[in-house]
This record gives sequence, C-alpha cells and structure tokens, in this order.
Amino acid sequence: MTQQAPAQTSVDSKGFLKRHWGALAIFIIAGILICVSAVYVFAWFTGQAQASDLVPSNLGLWSMGNVVMFILNAIFWELLLVGIPAVIGAVIGWQWWRRLPEEEKLQCQFGKGSRSRNAGGAIWPILFIAFALKVYFDGNWNIAISTWTLNYVVGSIVTILIWGAAILVVPATAAFVWWIRREISNTV
Repeated sequence: MTQQAPAQTSVDSKGFLKRHWGALAIFIIAGILICVSAVYVFAWFTGQAQASDLVPSNLGLWSMGNVVMFILNAIFWELLLVGIPAVIGAVIGWQWWRRLPEEEKLQCQFGKGSRSRNAGGAIWPILFIAFALKVYFDGNWNIAISTWTLNYVVGSIVTILIWGAAILVVPATAAFVWWIRREISNTV
C-alpha cells in the first residue's frame, strides 16, 4: 500500500509576508506610533489638567467629581488626538486589504484569538461606574477622597457586589426554576 502525500494547503503566510513586507512594516510603525502617541497625549493632558485646575495636584484632595471629570476629559483628548488618526489609518489598511486579490487573502491565515480570554475586560468599568453612583448617592461626590475611611470604601464595594449579585442571581434563579419546571412537565 503506497502512501500519498498530504494535500497541499493554500496557506502560505510566510510568502504573503515576504511579498507585502512594506505594508507589514507600515502597520508595525503605525502601531508603535499609536502607542507612543497615546502615552504622550496622556502625559500632556495630565499636566494640562493640573495647570488648568481641572484637578488638584495633590491626590489627597481629589473628589469623586475630580476623578470622573479627569477620566472623561482624558478619554476625549485621547479619542481626538489619537483615536481619530488611528481610525483613519485602520480605514486605509482595510482598503489596502480589500484591494488584494482573493488568492493572496487565502494564503494568509491569521490565528483566531480566544473569545473567553478577554471576557472579563468589561467588568472593571462597570464596577467603577457602580462605585461612582454609590458615592454620589451617599452624598460624598465632592468630598475629598483622602477623608474617606477604609470601612466606607470596603462597605461600598460589598454593597456594589450585593447589587450585582441581586441583578444577576435573581433573574438566573428565575430562569433556572422555569427550566426545571419545563423539564419536569416534559418528562411527565
């Protein structure tokens, strides 16, 4: 019995990269420039925020209002000075990709990332927003953070976790009970 050679796959990533090394170099340089620009803009904004009295220089004098305004302004300037040029660059890169012949696109296979690897990334902003709301409703919005006690911060975190559990556990329990009742009625 003779053994046949395995079928040749059309994936040739190395050949693709050799033919388009210039574009790869441009993408790498653009990525590095975006990262460096983001850090530079944040450093610039931090200095401007203190110079313009948007926030106090001493962190012990910051209030929750200062934190939120600092974050919102930082996001605005990052989007304006880094995000818009990055989106324009991404559109140019996408147009370049679309103009490639289909045969070349098939030769390039990018690895698929794990979706579950990044699944917890959204929890921190949600927890921060919940904490900000808790501080606001407690009347501590414009009170310096340095005056808060550890018991207040820990108690707030525990309260937020209880809210989250109530929001998630109650509907999950109702869905589980509904599913069990449905399964029992289907078997009888």
